[in-house]
Amino acid sequence: MVTVLNRAEQKTVKRKQKITKQIKPILQTQNLSISYGENKAVQDVSLPFSKNSITALIGPSGCGKSTFLRTINRMNDIIPSASYEGEIIYEDVNILDKNIDVIALRKEIGMVFQKPNPFAKSIYNNIAHALRFYNIKKKTVLAELVEESLTNAALWDEVKDRLHESAYQLSGGQQQRLCIARTLAMKPNVLLLDEPSSALDPVSNAKIEELIMKLKEKYTIIIVTHNMQQAARISDQTAFFLNGKLIEYDKTDKIFLNPANKETEAYISGRFG
Repeated sequence: MVTVLNRAEQKTVKRKQKITKQIKPILQTQNLSISYGENKAVQDVSLPFSKNSITALIGPSGCGKSTFLRTINRMNDIIPSASYEGEIIYEDVNILDKNIDVIALRKEIGMVFQKPNPFAKSIYNNIAHALRFYNIKKKTVLAELVEESLTNAALWDEVKDRLHESAYQLSGGQQQRLCIARTLAMKPNVLLLDEPSSALDPVSNAKIEELIMKLKEKYTIIIVTHNMQQAARISDQTAFFLNGKLIEYDKTDKIFLNPANKETEAYISGRFG
């Protein structure tokens, strides 16, 4: 039997389909466990990450949050003892599949580390080098992309007259924004940040936070942070990890104002961690 919908009903169905499409995660882990030999660092974690949102991963040192983050762009592949169970679904593809092109994946899912790690090159070539790796070699195109990336990282105005100086002459905060610019040059969809401002002074930290909130307009961002105030200020959702397990995940306001779990409340109130 075929049901024929009137126009009003058709509009309702289309609206529901549109809403469903909008809320579908761009990335999600499904029953993800990560082990180093016999040691299970992450246990059975299922988490969705919505497009154009910031998710903060919080928890005490050694709880598995950085291991979880690094696995999303396969950084743990270089560790011989590392193994995975479960799935990481990115745009309907399990990126833990052995046939995945990891280099191409890291172009889609970029990562910035705790300590700034600029190349021993000029500011310009820190970004151009990465672009040349993907066979972008025309000088005019490189110049445009370098400017665009530095602009997107809120760094262009500070370095536009210093592009051929060593990146090591930049301050720590500027170096970190340069590393972010280098990642943005690859046009990723997802940006992974592993405590990107923990080694910076308060002024540089504030600039990084302001930048992250602006980048949400274009990217899905997952950030590991030990700074509870930072998580509360910039994230839309927060996930609390403890002993390799996901203890609680919810909207950030809910986590910080009315957590459902006593361990979450104890951690964010500073009673341990």
